[in-house]
Amino acid sequence: MEEHGIADFALAKRKAAERLRVTTAAALPSNAEIHERLIERQRLFAPEHQVRLDTLRRLAATVMGQLAEFRPRLVGGVLDGSATTNAAIELHTFTDAPEMVAERLQAYGHRLRDSQRRYRFGRDTATEIPGFELALEGEDVEVMVFPERGSQHAPLSPVDGKPMRRAARDAVLALLDS
Repeated sequence: MEEHGIADFALAKRKAAERLRVTTAAALPSNAEIHERLIERQRLFAPEHQVRLDTLRRLAATVMGQLAEFRPRLVGGVLDGSATTNAAIELHTFTDAPEMVAERLQAYGHRLRDSQRRYRFGRDTATEIPGFELALEGEDVEVMVFPERGSQHAPLSPVDGKPMRRAARDAVLALLDS
């Protein structure tokens, strides 16, 4: 996942299984085990990783400040420290009018691309969530726009199947100060 910039656990497992000629899924590690090993690998073999992580978190805090009225939350690898080389900053915002988020980002001079991402909210429930992609200082930022009621119901994490951990801007700034 680190070396090839793969963010999808299932795809990474399929590629590893092909390379190692493993034919049974039971022989493959869980997503949580892969996640733990990825963080461990970065700690051991990529001392510059923390510098990049701090940069990504600083950029996240900047965009979060610009979107304050939409209660932005940082999620994913930039929050938990597992961001790979090609990882994007992922923010969740909350409004029933996604165009308002776009207008706010454009007011700050960001060039946007429309985006959508499929999130699981239950074992068998997946929903397409609209969003926008932008680049800031050469880093990719994904701003997903959840409905107002979505602020209380985080999608399920692909790592452990539990609700995603979300962090407000104050918590992101605290990570930078630690």
